Amino acid sequence: MEKKYNNERKNIVKHLLFILAILVALNILFLFLNEKNNLNNETTDFFSTNLETKFFSNTNGTLIELKVPAIDTNGKGVTTILSVESVKGSGKTLVDIENLLFWADTQQSIRMARYVAGNITGKNLDNYDLIYSVKIKNASLIGGPSAGAAITIATIFALEGKKPKENVVITGTINHDGSIGPVSEIIEKAKAAKKSGAELFLVPISQSYDVGYESTEHCQRFGTAEICSNETRLKRINVSEEAGIKVIEVENINQALQYFES
Repeated sequence: MEKKYNNERKNIVKHLLFILAILVALNILFLFLNEKNNLNNETTDFFSTNLETKFFSNTNGTLIELKVPAIDTNGKGVTTILSVESVKGSGKTLVDIENLLFWADTQQSIRMARYVAGNITGKNLDNYDLIYSVKIKNASLIGGPSAGAAITIATIFALEGKKPKENVVITGTINHDGSIGPVSEIIEKAKAAKKSGAELFLVPISQSYDVGYESTEHCQRFGTAEICSNETRLKRINVSEEAGIKVIEVENINQALQYFES
């Protein structure tokens, strides 16, 4: 009788431990899903809605933040915050090592932006240190070339100690003569700019319209038979109408500066 009682007690303990293990596993799963949901919400808020930029300037230097449109790994438009700080120094160019992968793809754009900014402002850059960083949660989100124009604009304002308008966003590569080159995924970037709270989106020449293709079915009778085929036609898309934001084409940095100046 005692042996039977002990066996029953052991079985009860086993069942209780099993139930406890299930409850612990469910609790862990709930915490994981909740954390994942919070992270997704935080990422969406960070990249999508009315981003605010900072500005600080005194006799020692200036900090500029500028909205920059980008494309994520799923091909969707997002907006990040580019930060450029200009301080008195010895001509160094520094980058935030927290975003090392991002900046490895952007080094040439930074070099060119620094060169163009020096020419436009007339500043002797041997007397300044320029510090670049970006608020970004995924280093693969943005490619360096398409941020070239924005980096140049931010560098110019940082060197001159001025605050750029917050409601203007630009995309485009930067060339040595200050001209702005074309980029890809223009509509997604325009939508990202709109979501970030921008009212004006500056694009390279000839990119206020995007090119797409649409397919239609065409059927034609040949004697007693009807043969149908898909036909593909070129489609021009008005970026401004598609994204719901004012779009202006700019040929070079000097033209772009007019829209950023208060």
